[in-house]
Amino acid sequence: MQDTFPAQYSTLSAAALKNYLINAYDLHPSTVCRLLIRNVSDIYLLESKKNSYIFKIYRDSHRKQTEIAAEVELLKVLKENGNSVAYPLTDKNGEQIQQFKAVEGIRNGVLFTYAIGNVVYDLTEENLISLGRNIAKLHETTVNLKLKHERKKYNFNTTLATPLETLKLHLANMPDEYAYLEQVAAKVIRKFESFDTRRFAYGYCHYDFFPKNFHFDQNGKITFFDFDFAGEGYLINDLMTFLNHFFFHQLNNRISKEQAEIDFTIFLNAYQEDRKLSVDEVQAIPYLGITFHIFFLKFFYDQYDDWSNTFLTPQYVKHRVQLIKKWEELYCNF
Repeated sequence: MQDTFPAQYSTLSAAALKNYLINAYDLHPSTVCRLLIRNVSDIYLLESKKNSYIFKIYRDSHRKQTEIAAEVELLKVLKENGNSVAYPLTDKNGEQIQQFKAVEGIRNGVLFTYAIGNVVYDLTEENLISLGRNIAKLHETTVNLKLKHERKKYNFNTTLATPLETLKLHLANMPDEYAYLEQVAAKVIRKFESFDTRRFAYGYCHYDFFPKNFHFDQNGKITFFDFDFAGEGYLINDLMTFLNHFFFHQLNNRISKEQAEIDFTIFLNAYQEDRKLSVDEVQAIPYLGITFHIFFLKFFYDQYDDWSNTFLTPQYVKHRVQLIKKWEELYCNF
């Protein structure tokens, strides 16, 4: 019998992690640890009588150590500049990234402060104004910033050209869907030729500003978290990802088209109280939604072995392409 059979995605013991983290960070002995989410990464919730924390274990196939170091570096900069974010904690030895020798190899982990509050899906006007102003503040910190460690860049190569090359093989039996993706991607590129992108603010984006990634506490204070997809690109990418919240809210019959437009305008106006956008930046926001959905379709295929195989069927892919068509119908004017 072999000593240990190879694995590609193991789950670290919550009980063993509890003991390790209590010692490494001098946490209260009453701290308990439980696996909260096993997904793209593994998320553990640690709780004691006084404090709560989030411990995130990354998969090496998803995030290399240098990318994690960049996320840690970005959050340090954001915190130091007064942004309300869940940030990495430092252990007794001055380290912020923990390493574990798992069955499949080295896995890296980071202990974060807990974002106090709850997810709010049906956002009030007060919530929308707070969100707009706080994202603007975050962008004031990340605009023109250059981290020492590399993060993904969001441009037409990484969000359109490379994904389409990957999808060409996977969609070989769906020629109509692939042809549509090629056509709509070309339309986006042509549309951007009409914008003065030299005036587009550039820096680090969160790239996943759905309500699931920020909490409001009982006093309305917002805290951002999960910067796993943070990368360099036009800052309006973040406004586009939040527009996606209203897109899916409409599709799920949680909000009317008219109210969604009103709410996004409230959010956008609040953002511009602190960071003025050019006319072209505002007009470009919805077209980046096409790039977002094509990028994530590739991401689903990239993560098939460890995560997305439970849902990534031909039927699901056709559904996602229909979503892109719906997005084009609602927001784009080519």
